[in-house]
Amino acid sequence: MPVLSRAGLRIDYADEGQGRPVVLVHSSVSGNRQWRALTDALSDRYRVLAVNLHGYGETTPWPAVEPQSLAAQARLIRAVCDELDGPVRLVGHSFGGSVALKAALQLGDRISSLVLLEPNPFHLLAQEGRSAAWLETQSLREYVTGHIAADDWPGASRRFADYWLGEGTWDAMPERRRAAFAEALAQNPYEWEAVMNEQTGVEGYAAVAARTLVVSDRATRRPIREIVEILEHGCAGWSFRFLEEGGHMAPLTRPELVNPIVAEFLDAG
Repeated sequence: MPVLSRAGLRIDYADEGQGRPVVLVHSSVSGNRQWRALTDALSDRYRVLAVNLHGYGETTPWPAVEPQSLAAQARLIRAVCDELDGPVRLVGHSFGGSVALKAALQLGDRISSLVLLEPNPFHLLAQEGRSAAWLETQSLREYVTGHIAADDWPGASRRFADYWLGEGTWDAMPERRRAAFAEALAQNPYEWEAVMNEQTGVEGYAAVAARTLVVSDRATRRPIREIVEILEHGCAGWSFRFLEEGGHMAPLTRPELVNPIVAEFLDAG
């Protein structure tokens, strides 16, 4: 995979296909490998670039001396987009959806289409008075980061995996997958800082210039469901599509449900 060097950073990304550029931004505890199926679906007509965020693949790890921000992660996306000609289509999932949303604000009309798959800008819950959903998010964060701080990687990993992928997910994982999952979870404490402490309000996100689609499962976890409600009420002109199954991790576990929706939206723009 290519590695871009900019301002002291190494940015690792996959680059496949030819045509109009599409940049993909992965979720937490994942990496750009999560986009294999979507890349296969798009690369016959698009140049698909799947970026690794801080600490994934060969991309520069986040320095623990300062809190992470969405703006800091978004600069990786901006650096890749600066290498591309013409308008860019941007797709992000979960934490990657929050990063993509921040990058779209920064890049303005450089982004022609934006697809947010179950985005997690949790700070909106606090801003909009969604107390129960905010407390649920805080509880998950405190459990995961607390167990990481105590060097209890299996405990942190079990809670994170079972919350987002369903009860019993951790127990069903083969040992090699567990090891890879726990290793990727090391980036998660920094990512919580970015999505919990962001200051942009829903009215700020409504200023995104790109045509925008949000895709979510109707029965997803409460914090994500309420974030989608906030965006739906506050961002006039955005489009919303709801799945009847699949859960938060449907882009990975049920790509046959998600990828046709993404492709249809991108092709229409």
